[in-house]
Amino acid sequence: MPSPYVFKTVELDGLSIRTVVRPGQSTLAPLLIFNGIGANFELIFPFIEALDPDLQVIAFDAPGVGGSSTPQRPYRFSGLARLAARLLDTLNYGQVNVIGVSWGGGLAQQFAHDYPQRCRKLILAATAAGAVMVPGKPKVLWSMASPRRYVDPSHVMRIAPLVYGGGFRRDPHLALKHAATARSAGKLGYYWQLFAALGWTSIHWLHKLRQPTLVLAGDDDPLIPLVNMRLLAWRIPNAQLHIIDDGHLFLITRPHAIAPVIMKFLAEPT
Repeated sequence: MPSPYVFKTVELDGLSIRTVVRPGQSTLAPLLIFNGIGANFELIFPFIEALDPDLQVIAFDAPGVGGSSTPQRPYRFSGLARLAARLLDTLNYGQVNVIGVSWGGGLAQQFAHDYPQRCRKLILAATAAGAVMVPGKPKVLWSMASPRRYVDPSHVMRIAPLVYGGGFRRDPHLALKHAATARSAGKLGYYWQLFAALGWTSIHWLHKLRQPTLVLAGDDDPLIPLVNMRLLAWRIPNAQLHIIDDGHLFLITRPHAIAPVIMKFLAEPT
């Protein structure tokens, strides 16, 4: 692992939560990352490396993902937001900027709503407002319902162009690299994450979010069609939409293109 990273396991709610911090000297608030479903934080390292090296970054494996233990009962997004706030307390952080990716975008919305004093700015990448959304194609959604892509590299190679689009359609090596970095904690944790988002929606309170918000969207996203990000940008009062020519995982496939957009947004005065 890169030497600047600090790894720590935190005990919360009887669970071991695996965390990583990249220290920094920036005057900006630290950036807290809520990753996608089933994704261990190593998958997001290319994006972290593309950010300003002085920016402090915090990430963690959600319960049942990567190196974190699996709970006996599932959390809902509200419970996971509360767990994240307690995690920040334990790591001695107050206010942070938040970025949520895909499934983590729902959790980021919940965190910004439940803990507005702790969320300075909000970044939503390749995500939607939950149950009230325009879904992707049934075949794509069916592929996402199973954790198989995190345990079977050959399966990832087959479905990545269909599910992720963008760069994964053009470069088969991206899927192989993605599969090599993935770390599964077992099927149950993945299903618990699916349950966290089951029936959840933010559509009825998005207008209450007051954080400056950057909505990032890929124009070739088979999983979260672009109209969903347009809806988020329309419903959140202080939001701006940025569209990138890529698919669902543009933070990984084009980190050097998207990182300057994010750094500019974080540096803007609130």
